[in-house]
Amino acid sequence: MAIQKCAQNSDVFNEICIASRTVSKCDALKAKIEGSTKAKITTEKVDADNVQELVALIRKVNPDVVLNLALPYQDLTIMDACLETGVHYIDTANYEAEDTEDPTWRAIYEKRCKEKGFTAYFDYSWQWAYNDRFKAKGITGLLGTGFDPGVTSVFSAYALKHYFDEIHTIDILDCNGGDHGYPFATNFNPEINLREVSANGSYWENGHWVETKPMEIKREYNFDGVGPKDMYLLHHEEIESLAKNIPGVKRIRFFMTFGQSYLTHMKCLENVGMLRTDAVNFNGQEIVPIQFLKALLPDPASLGPRTVGKTNIGCIFTGVKDGKPRNLYIYNVCDHQECYKEVGSQAISYTTGVPAMIGTMLVMKGLWKKPGVFNVEDFDPDPYMEALNKWGLPWVVDENPTLVP
Repeated sequence: MAIQKCAQNSDVFNEICIASRTVSKCDALKAKIEGSTKAKITTEKVDADNVQELVALIRKVNPDVVLNLALPYQDLTIMDACLETGVHYIDTANYEAEDTEDPTWRAIYEKRCKEKGFTAYFDYSWQWAYNDRFKAKGITGLLGTGFDPGVTSVFSAYALKHYFDEIHTIDILDCNGGDHGYPFATNFNPEINLREVSANGSYWENGHWVETKPMEIKREYNFDGVGPKDMYLLHHEEIESLAKNIPGVKRIRFFMTFGQSYLTHMKCLENVGMLRTDAVNFNGQEIVPIQFLKALLPDPASLGPRTVGKTNIGCIFTGVKDGKPRNLYIYNVCDHQECYKEVGSQAISYTTGVPAMIGTMLVMKGLWKKPGVFNVEDFDPDPYMEALNKWGLPWVVDENPTLVP
């Protein structure tokens, strides 16, 4: 989806190389879009786990930027390749280890759990550690330019710049009111999605992490364009970066909506071991249960034509302006079927792909470009917010929102 939006913006992206381990998928996407864009489209085969393959491809293509749309497992190898070749790096989600039983990774992870107080398998420390090396190389690393993280963090920077002197609380609300008609399916990569929602929740409050049991905290909220939905507190990566980058913030929480059928299926799968990430022996062959489950579930890319309804994703802020309390809600509503009509994808893909293109465009144009590794809220939010309106994700400002208890 992000590639399709880049192709629509051919004044900026006049040459696009699509690369993957499965080059046939790249060729199919090229065939789909090359007749409707002025951009030159090429395809290449590459293993994103192999730094030297990535380096060879980058040197062959000689791009201005590398947009990483692979799984979070490949973030570090792609960053390594960008460092070696001196090319700017952009992604949509922070690094997560694929093998969570690896002893070296496990030792670092357990140390972080004790020091920081949250047990999620993903955090920004691995990528932030590249800052000095990116700075010395004179290249930009832009992290997390999807919707959440990404747009929600830009909303936060925009609220602070234009509406608040101090932001005290941020509640990030991610509502998918879509219906795909399947008894159970995930709207993005099942392995990543199910690992995320079955883990402990956590939120930032008064300078430290507070961890909760999975799905322990539930709220109901009436979403514009969707209606009332149950939502649950999760750990999410932008909480970590916003706690670092929004001065004086006292609490940050992240909520995502789930229906009871989804939660029942997920709990059953967890109880029988299908969400395990370690390998098990089956008939003499090693398999990872959650990866096997991914092969059984509907491909998220196939959900577009059958998904109806809307998403509503945004942030509710409380704080102070000119000495007076202020509340604010900035959000976007996106229609699944409208997205499918435009690009052949459902709204979950659309709301990630548009911001990925926008962040990459701002680096390409030099508006968001400086040496080092940064999150999106480190930059001026105004050109990003303007581009959201232009490229299909218009946003709404509600100055009298219902707050989340």
